[in-house]
Amino acid sequence: MSDEFNMSMRKFLKQVGVTSQQAIEEAVRNAGPSQGTKYRIKAVVTIEEIGLAHEVNGEIEG
Repeated sequence: MSDEFNMSMRKFLKQVGVTSQQAIEEAVRNAGPSQGTKYRIKAVVTIEEIGLAHEVNGEIEG
């Protein structure tokens, strides 16, 4: 892969990580006390032009 592609992908993934963390933190904060709560979480990345649908499932603890 080209350097341009790699830089573009890293920039996108950084944006996804930062904005997702902010959105999750705000949602958990607005949900009220979460000490000891486990949340199932799913992230989906799609690229329609090439038929990519990548899903990551996990858990986070409050």
